[in-house]
Amino acid sequence: MAMMAYDEPSAAAFAATRHLPAEGLASWRAAVSRHLPVGPGDRVLDVGAGTGAWAAAFRDWYGVRVLAVEPAAAMRARSAYPEMVAGRAEALPIAAAGLDGAWLSTVVHHLPDLPAVAAELRRVLRPGAPVLIRSVFAGRGGGVSLFRWFPEALRVLDGYPSVAEVCAAFEPAGFAPVALEPVPQVSARSLRAAADGLRRAAHTPLALLDDADYDRGLRRLRAAARRTPHAPVVDALDLLVLR
Repeated sequence: MAMMAYDEPSAAAFAATRHLPAEGLASWRAAVSRHLPVGPGDRVLDVGAGTGAWAAAFRDWYGVRVLAVEPAAAMRARSAYPEMVAGRAEALPIAAAGLDGAWLSTVVHHLPDLPAVAAELRRVLRPGAPVLIRSVFAGRGGGVSLFRWFPEALRVLDGYPSVAEVCAAFEPAGFAPVALEPVPQVSARSLRAAADGLRRAAHTPLALLDDADYDRGLRRLRAAARRTPHAPVVDALDLLVLR
């Protein structure tokens, strides 16, 4: 199921365009706080940590130590978080330890062996610690504006794991779903900014489109930005919580 590897160009595109503005983080802080009751002295695992933006946010929000694991050297080179280590979710470079929670943001579709990931998380988490998965799941792309302009990319989303598939993969490791909620976020301050700053390599569904479909979608997005340039872009991604 691994859909793409982040090389130098795609990592640069991700770092340039995928970090949420401050107003986009507020709803996620509230949602995470409902399911991850941690504070100073606790330790949280960030799996597929990318450029470390979420790890830095968790540290600042809760005063926790975040162990951030990222396989792509190009992403680690752009890390905003100092405790970033190389490693894969299927073989975490962490001794068995009672970590207080795990965070996986927009990464499950890149993990080819979800049962192995679940087993590793069971190994490193304390009993009862939650796994929080932020993602767009197969069949649940309706809250994401990207698919409004690039509807052809819904075919790519069909290849993502569904909520049911993720839950089934985690069940043998003793995890059960306890919450599923769409979380709204301000992804861009304006539609014009979204159109001007779009980087195809930063978005898996766009990177996997053929050129003709991408060009058609880009024309739709730019036309919408001309009509309502100052409208903020609000998306809703899912938060799936397992314990």
